[in-house]
Amino acid sequence: MVLWEIFAIAGLAFLIFEMLVPSMFFLNLAIAGFITAIIAIWIVNWVYLTIIFVGLSIISIIFLRPILIKNKQDKAHETGMEGKYIGKIVKVTEPVNKYSGAITIYDERWEARTENDETIPAGSEVKIVKYDSLILTVEKI
Repeated sequence: MVLWEIFAIAGLAFLIFEMLVPSMFFLNLAIAGFITAIIAIWIVNWVYLTIIFVGLSIISIIFLRPILIKNKQDKAHETGMEGKYIGKIVKVTEPVNKYSGAITIYDERWEARTENDETIPAGSEVKIVKYDSLILTVEKI
């Protein structure tokens, strides 16, 4: 087997590991493996290629991993409940109190609760402040 194939297979294996265990760690090793496979077309000494692979892995982990993790967290924040519902102003469809109530947002009915003992009448506008399972916590505006 040619050296570039070994590093390409290693990169593919690390990519599969990243899909199974999304930690943004194996992706760095996969990138280093693929780059080393390309370099292996011109350099055929396995010692130099191993040193290159280790060096690229360390550089990738030090510099690229923090960027990947930040982007992953930003995407999760934008596409999760926080980005879609939290902070939105909605209309109360059933009186909301600490134990029961309902609101509508995006033409969807959601169970709603308040954090304190106040009752918010139907037809009022409220702000969504928290998401807990299938219940949204609201406050009067």
